[in-house]
Amino acid sequence: MTVLLTRSDILGSLDVPAVLDVLRAGFQTAPTIEPLRARTELPGPGSATALLPGLISGIPAYTVKVNAKFPGASPALRGVVCLHDLTDGTLLAVMDSATITAWRTGLAAALATDLLAVPDKPTNGVIGVIGAGAQSALTVAGLTALRDIEGLVVHDLDPARATEFLAQHGLPGAVAISPQEVAKQADLVVLATWSREPLLTSADARPGLHLTTLGADEPGKVELSADLLASARVVVDDRALAVQMGALGNVGLNADAAQATLTEVLTGAAAGRRSADEVTVYAPVGLPWQDLAIAWPVYQAAAEHGRPIDFLS
Repeated sequence: MTVLLTRSDILGSLDVPAVLDVLRAGFQTAPTIEPLRARTELPGPGSATALLPGLISGIPAYTVKVNAKFPGASPALRGVVCLHDLTDGTLLAVMDSATITAWRTGLAAALATDLLAVPDKPTNGVIGVIGAGAQSALTVAGLTALRDIEGLVVHDLDPARATEFLAQHGLPGAVAISPQEVAKQADLVVLATWSREPLLTSADARPGLHLTTLGADEPGKVELSADLLASARVVVDDRALAVQMGALGNVGLNADAAQATLTEVLTGAAAGRRSADEVTVYAPVGLPWQDLAIAWPVYQAAAEHGRPIDFLS
């Protein structure tokens, strides 16, 4: 039998510290099978993407995800994550992909941001948010599980949305009038927008700043300028994807602009932040195995509460 798991099923079974542990382990033992991320434009305002296979050493299952992305919709991303038994391909579960994707992206970003931001302050500084949507909210949720946060400064094209975001998180802070104002006030900045033009340049990146750019995850999307990326220490999740459809290639940079992958930093093969004054950037695209980091523990916790269905009947 296959279990159907909705958004509420997933959220009711989500253990943030446990998922952070699985993500950390996943980055440290990244699969040797090359990830496939196939994307196509649709005849309208949307695109379709498939990610496979989602594999993590020690987990006897894999994921295949199919998404539709429509910027004007809410949620903008819709689809399914299929969880299969690794031994015979049995379809164990079908899950809402919007929830899986948002949480795995947000928590992976939080993990990397915590690792690369300056660690040795009396407090852990101010989080800056550019783009007050669900993705930023989940990254902040992950960061508050990893750090004691001093405050929050938020910018969004809709000031009311930024005000609501600030109120929801219960942290002292302010609404900023521009991305540049966020970079001036924050110690680490999370960008999660639909921008196709740079929101910050090297002139905005003061010493010691960390930036996590989540919006540049498909061709044409840009949040950080080429000069900023070229002058910072850049860590990616996958070099090839960062050039094909991510923050590097979208501004004309090649794989040499990435000094390390997150796997290399976590395993000690490459340095992350090297000094308190260095500007660091995390620029992920998103890898298939990260879906499994959410899907497997959720399936184990929620299988008995989900709706079983026999697709082979």
